Amino acid sequence: MGMLNWLGEKTLRLLGWKLVGSIPDDVKKCVIAVAPHTSIDDFILGRIAYCSVGRPVKFLIKKEFFKNPLLRPILIKLGGIPVDRSRSNNVVNQVANLFNNCDELNIIITPEGTRKLVHNWKRGFYYIALKANVPIVLGFLDYKKKELGFGPLIYPTGVFEEDWKIMEKFYRGINAKH
Repeated sequence: MGMLNWLGEKTLRLLGWKLVGSIPDDVKKCVIAVAPHTSIDDFILGRIAYCSVGRPVKFLIKKEFFKNPLLRPILIKLGGIPVDRSRSNNVVNQVANLFNNCDELNIIITPEGTRKLVHNWKRGFYYIALKANVPIVLGFLDYKKKELGFGPLIYPTGVFEEDWKIMEKFYRGINAKH
């Protein structure tokens, strides 16, 4: 265990959080759908969790955050990938192509696409995984239990409605911060 792993593990414990589940070692590429996402605290806790498990990770984040000259280098170092949400930029193809060009890649996507309460998720995470032929790991943060981590892997079938039933069942009962 490296220093960063140790520090992440100790920080989670100090904050009273428990890391649950894991991504199997043989899964080198995946989309990690993290929900519910209602607070910037989700990002902070999630980043600490990734330090503790020692997996390289990237995440999609709206491009506006990259305009801040102090924040930009930090976001890049942490694995941020800017996304222009103001127009259709074929993000699905762009991110799927990233998978094709890497031997190991884990990309976090928050299916809500915002920190506000939403009842319908954006499906981009699903279609990225389908196009890149990688599994989706169901990531979560449960503020009531103070647990975060990884649930089951889903290999997208191309029939979203059927795969959605599995995802919806997993996330039912997980408590957001807001």
